[in-house]
Amino acid sequence: MKVLENILEGLNIRVRKGDQPCEINAIAFDSRKVQSGDVFVAVKGSLTDGHAYIPMAVEKGARVVVCEHLPEALPEGVCFLQVEDSAYALGVMASRYYDDPSRNLILVGVTGTNGKTTIATLSYDLFTALGYACGLLSTIENKIGDKVIPSTHTTPDPLQLNALLAQMVEEGIEYVFMEVSSHAVAQSRIAGLHFAGGVFTNITHDHLDYHKTYERYIAAKKKFFDDLPGSAFALSNIDDKNGAVMLQNTAARKYFYALKRPADFKAVIIENSFEGLHMRIGQREFYARLTGVFNAYNLLAIYAVAVLLGQAEDEVLQAMSLLSSAEGRFDVIRGGGKVVIVDYAHTPDALDNVLKTINAIKTQGQSLITVVGAGGDRDKSKRPEMALTAVRRSDTLILTSDNPRSEDPEEIIDDMWKGIPGEEEMKVLRIVHREQAIKTALHLAGAGDIVLIAGKGHEKYQEIKGVKFPFDDKQVVEKYLITKSH
Repeated sequence: MKVLENILEGLNIRVRKGDQPCEINAIAFDSRKVQSGDVFVAVKGSLTDGHAYIPMAVEKGARVVVCEHLPEALPEGVCFLQVEDSAYALGVMASRYYDDPSRNLILVGVTGTNGKTTIATLSYDLFTALGYACGLLSTIENKIGDKVIPSTHTTPDPLQLNALLAQMVEEGIEYVFMEVSSHAVAQSRIAGLHFAGGVFTNITHDHLDYHKTYERYIAAKKKFFDDLPGSAFALSNIDDKNGAVMLQNTAARKYFYALKRPADFKAVIIENSFEGLHMRIGQREFYARLTGVFNAYNLLAIYAVAVLLGQAEDEVLQAMSLLSSAEGRFDVIRGGGKVVIVDYAHTPDALDNVLKTINAIKTQGQSLITVVGAGGDRDKSKRPEMALTAVRRSDTLILTSDNPRSEDPEEIIDDMWKGIPGEEEMKVLRIVHREQAIKTALHLAGAGDIVLIAGKGHEKYQEIKGVKFPFDDKQVVEKYLITKSH
C-alpha cells in the first residue's frame, strides 16, 4: 500500500470530489487491469479515451479516479480528482509511486530522428567498459547490468518505465542511458523523471503520421530540453539546422558538438572505411570499429556525454576504440567476396546517410545493390522520397515489403514507385516477398560488390495483417551467403 498524498505530491488538483482514502494499492490506466483499492487514471489516447472506461474501473474496485473531466454521476465510495492533463499526472504519479527512482540514478536521455539507439547503446557499452554498473532503455532492448529485458516500445509507458528504473536502483545501477522518442514526450511518458543530461542528434522527416506537422514534431523534441533542470547538461548537434533551436529555452547547461562547425566538442574524420573510422577529437586521434560519417557524430556525442559526466578523456577514447555498433546499425557481413550491410534506416535522411557512407567508401568497379521497403500504416509522404534517395545512390534498386501491417504491400511499393524518375526505372526491380528480394540481391552481386538491406535492421519479425511473423534480415543473408561476420 502507498500513501495517496505522497503520490499526488507536485500535482495541481483542480477539483476533489468524494472521500479521499489515505492509502491506495496500485496505479492503473488500463481499466482491464484495475483491482480493488487502485487508482485509475483516465488518459486520452490516440485511439481510445480512458474517460469512457471510468465506470468499468469503478466496477472493478477503483477507489480513486484521476481525470480531466468529471463524470455526470459520481458514485459513492470513490474519490474523483480532476487535473488539467491526466497523461502528465500519470507520469508524475508513477514516479512517486516507485519512490522517484530517477533521482537515485544518473539518467541521460537521447532524442532525435536518427542515432538514438546507437548513442544510447554505445554510451551503455562505454560506461560498462569504464567499470560502472549501467542500465539501458532502447528500441532494441532494455538492460539492467547484464540482464536483458525485451523492449516493446522506444520509450515504455510511465508505470513500466518507473518500475524498470526502480529495479535498476535496487540492483545498484549507477548510470542509465535512455532513448526518448517524440511520442514519449508528447504523451508525457517521461513526466516526473529527473534527467542528468539530454542529447539531441538531428531531426528529419519522420512520425508525421502521429505528429501531423513537422513543426509539432520539432516541438515535441524541443519540449524534452525545455523541461530539463538547471542541474542537467543539454548537448546538441550544431551541424543540424535545428541544433541551436532545440536548446533555445532550456535551463540546462548548453553544449554543442559538430564535425563541420565550431563547437564545444569538435571532431575530424581522418579516414573512413568498412573496417572503421580514424578520427581526431580535439587534439587526440583514435580508431573506431564503426563506419560512416553518421557514426562519427554518434561517437563524438558519446565522448561528449562521458566528458560532461566527469570521465577522463584518455580513458574514454581508449574504451571507445573497442566499441562495436548496435545490432542492425550498419552491420557488415562478408562472404563470397561480397560486402552486405544490414541497417535499420527507415527514413529518407537515415537511408541517405547510409548510402552516402557506402558510396564514399566503395571503389570504382564496385556495384551497390539496395533492397528497401516502407512500413505500412505510417507516414506515406516519405515513401517516394525514400525510393528517390535509394535509386539515385544505387546501381540497382529492389523495392520490397517492409512491415506492411494492415496495408497491401503492392500499394506501398506503388507509392514508392512514384518517386522513381522515368530515366531511372530500368535500374529498379519490384519483388514483394522480402526474402526473395534479399536472395535476388545477393545473386545479382558479384565479387567485390556491395548489398545494402535497409529498413528493418535489428527487428526479428515482419508484421502482416496484424500478425508478427518471424523474420530476420541478417539470418536471411546468412542463409544465402557463405558468411564471415565483421
